[in-house]
Amino acid sequence: MPERLTVAEQILLTTGADYWSTASFPAAGLRSLRLADGPHGLRIQDDENPDHLGLGRSLPATCFPPAVALASSWDPALVREVGQALGREARSHGVDVVLGPGMNIKRSPLCGRNFEYFSEDPLLSGLLAAAMVDGLQSEGVAACLKHFAANNQETDRQRVSADIDERTLREIYLRNFQIAIGEANPWSVMSAYNKINGVYASENRWLLTDLLRGGWDYDGVVVSDWGAVHDPVEAVEAGTDLRMPGRPEDDRLRVPKLPDGSTTRRWPASPSGSRCWPSGLHPTLGTPQSSTLISITS
Repeated sequence: MPERLTVAEQILLTTGADYWSTASFPAAGLRSLRLADGPHGLRIQDDENPDHLGLGRSLPATCFPPAVALASSWDPALVREVGQALGREARSHGVDVVLGPGMNIKRSPLCGRNFEYFSEDPLLSGLLAAAMVDGLQSEGVAACLKHFAANNQETDRQRVSADIDERTLREIYLRNFQIAIGEANPWSVMSAYNKINGVYASENRWLLTDLLRGGWDYDGVVVSDWGAVHDPVEAVEAGTDLRMPGRPEDDRLRVPKLPDGSTTRRWPASPSGSRCWPSGLHPTLGTPQSSTLISITS
């Protein structure tokens, strides 16, 4: 029977082990998961010299048509085939989670990543993203919808606040995510760099808990964009499950002392209400059931 995790061990599961992988606790049946950039081709880097900007060399990979080209086909079946092919390639490299599809609305032609996104139309964007998710996950590889939400410009994206009234936000900038989640149930969602109405997306309880989980009944894992967490305590409380890249040395999220002065209380490895990576993940490094990610926010 798997050992139970201490609170300190559960806290370590809320941040990556390094730049591209999650922590592992073999005694509890939890293996490390490997994440890799997408969405139109894998970007697998040297773990010893990670390069978030993508300027350095990566392993050779297939360059699939980007979302802007796929959306021009208006063909969900074709997009699903591309997702399947990407999923098979990810499996061959031991990748568990592909960071894609990207599906932000094309608000301005000046956005430097418009080619990664499907459309300016929420319906088309949502349905095609769902097809990509379905194809990826049919191969046992998790999709990660991004960037949630209102990440519609690259200029100053790590500090800018997208100030949007609720009706516009819901009908344009969130509708595509709602459609994709409802149609395909992606196993993970990536929170964006930007603020929404003054609150960082990775620390926005209204976005991640009230809307995503409460309003849309989403039960998957929320992963931060790389370096998007400013306050890990606020992020966990808001609903972020996994901070990336890993910052296990950051002690702002730490074990509170119990009344008797100890910090060794143990909890079941699968507490009621925890959010998990699904058992459908391919068992590259262990059994599918060993892929659970425990959230201490529940």
